[in-house]
Amino acid sequence: MTKTYQQYLKQIHDLQAKAEKARRAEAEGVITRIREAISHYGLTAADLGLSGGGGSAAPKAARGKPGRKPGRPRKVAAPAAGVRKVAPKYRDEHGNTWAGRGKRPVWLRDALAGGRKLEDFAIK
Repeated sequence: MTKTYQQYLKQIHDLQAKAEKARRAEAEGVITRIREAISHYGLTAADLGLSGGGGSAAPKAARGKPGRKPGRPRKVAAPAAGVRKVAPKYRDEHGNTWAGRGKRPVWLRDALAGGRKLEDFAIK
């Protein structure tokens, strides 16, 4: 028995939904592995080329949003005046660092909650 056009459309819709569900599940696994690697190696957004300062390995055409008209420049926020990189003052055994400015990072908050002292992480 041959299928009708509507049956094919329903089958396409069902397969697209399954494909999207599988894509999300795979992406979650990739994101988890990336977060673990970032945490393990103490990487920053600048290390990954995500700080907005350019230097991306991807060609310009590939960096835009999907569906975006080619040739139209992206609007990128200008860096704040006077912003400079500060040497880290604290480091853990995994290489995570903190300059002592702003909110304490999760790795440090967790260690302090576990009974360690801030002085334990001071870089001499």
